[in-house]
Amino acid sequence: MTANPRHVRSRPRVGHIQFLNCLPLYWGLVHTGSLLDLELTRDTPETLSEMVIDGRLDIGPVTLVEYLRNADDLVAFPDIAVGCDGDVMSCEIVSRVPLDQLDGARVALGSTSRTSVRLAELLLSERFGVQPEYYTCPPDLEQMMKEADAAVVIGDVGLRAFLRHLPEQGLEVHDLGRLWKEWTGLPFVFAVWAVRRDFLEREPETAREVHKAFLASRDLSLKEIDKVALHASRYEVFEPPVLERYFTTLDFRFGERQLEGVAEFARRTGDTTGFPADVSVELLRP
Repeated sequence: MTANPRHVRSRPRVGHIQFLNCLPLYWGLVHTGSLLDLELTRDTPETLSEMVIDGRLDIGPVTLVEYLRNADDLVAFPDIAVGCDGDVMSCEIVSRVPLDQLDGARVALGSTSRTSVRLAELLLSERFGVQPEYYTCPPDLEQMMKEADAAVVIGDVGLRAFLRHLPEQGLEVHDLGRLWKEWTGLPFVFAVWAVRRDFLEREPETAREVHKAFLASRDLSLKEIDKVALHASRYEVFEPPVLERYFTTLDFRFGERQLEGVAEFARRTGDTTGFPADVSVELLRP
């Protein structure tokens, strides 16, 4: 008798971003016991996105641009994402001049994050009417500002810039989340959690169980955010109060308003970024 393919794999293959901004989504997995039921793979957002898209993972975080490019093959988890509704604190444009003066200027991109970079490019071109000369380099803000007029930085480097830990005086710091909110009035989503459609068809209950585990992890983390911040401060350069502020500034929801933000981003960028401007986001049903 042929084994039921439903039972071939005992644990779903799930992606795990080790970046600071995702810690509240994973911290609670340890404390709820759900970690034991998942085969976790740790890597960067870009690599994990590729692994979900090409089938090496069943479920995981997918950067917004890559999700929209592959929406036919993926179903998004509702009410869980990494985004912001105003400041994001860790995705910044640092500039020596006002942003509307960057036309033709050199702008260093210290990240391979397609979503953050695409958002920065969109804001500079459409909101501020400039077309800089972009180039990619390591995320060292001091070196970037020696070679460029502005820099796009994310993660720890971006957070330090937001907190005004800057290599020289007189630099302007512009938060990408705030720039987007001021321009559109909407939240911004940097990454969603998604399940491959073929896995969902094969293992619908497992997919829903993983979704519930992440929701429970997030809710526990936000309830005990002081403990999460203290834990993170042991291996980060930031003090617990800064991390607590950061974790509570980030928006981990993915509801109607966040979907409006995704639709607006797709409308403005789809034709030049590899997905239909009216691409639809399918959410996992209960």
